[in-house]
Amino acid sequence: MAILAAALYSLSSPLSKLLLGKVSSAIMAGLLYLGAGMGLAVVKHFQKQMGGFREEKKLSGKDIPYTAAMVILDIAAPICLMIGLTMTTAENASLLNNFEIVATSTIALFIFKEKISKRLWTAISLVTLASIILTVEEGSSFHFSMGSLFVLLACICWGFENNCTRKISDKDPLQIVITKGFGSGLGSLLIAFAIGEQLPEIGYIFGALLLGFVAYGLSIFFYIYAQRFLGAAKTSTYYAVAPFFGVALSLIIFREVPTASFWMSLPIMAIGTYLAATE
Repeated sequence: MAILAAALYSLSSPLSKLLLGKVSSAIMAGLLYLGAGMGLAVVKHFQKQMGGFREEKKLSGKDIPYTAAMVILDIAAPICLMIGLTMTTAENASLLNNFEIVATSTIALFIFKEKISKRLWTAISLVTLASIILTVEEGSSFHFSMGSLFVLLACICWGFENNCTRKISDKDPLQIVITKGFGSGLGSLLIAFAIGEQLPEIGYIFGALLLGFVAYGLSIFFYIYAQRFLGAAKTSTYYAVAPFFGVALSLIIFREVPTASFWMSLPIMAIGTYLAATE
């Protein structure tokens, strides 16, 4: 389930970058999560109608702090990612998404007291090194890519969010994703309208909503189920195959020539991901 979640999420960066030519960053972030919430609300309705619905534990009052934090972080993270995608290549952004392993695992250790093995620490170190290489822009002077930094900031937000979601992962996954989708989607759209962004043409709205349903909604649904059995840190390591799917799709779609830093970081990231996923 974690790998299926990763495959679906890998569609996000390359296809979002295509849409960002016509859709502004905060609007795009809002539509992605709104598509997730709306799509899974329909799935839940048909589940009940067809008799395939299994009763799950519902969110309760004691879950409110984690649920609220989850929604707020899911507003911040995709906005940062969309801004980053407008400033860096889709393949760089896809590969940098693996920094979510580092953020999720270290937060799981220091705040939520999950255990991390020496092998996973080695993986975290390699992924961090690869992320640093990707973040440094090539040129006559040493400086950092603002696009890459925004992608890393999104990963940190999602690292906190993954751990918050882990705390309520024994509750109804459909309810969690629908709450995420409508809460984060509407929140992002309110921010977008507040800063003066405008809705795009209707075709691009439907495109973003559909992408959100598949890459965010269904992906998060399977991710939450995986967390029940694996924990936040371990689930994020299996999920780490998503960036490599995203890189391959980005290279096919955009046919860009990757930079030297991309090729330098790719094997380091791959080794780190392998160590994490086989820990």
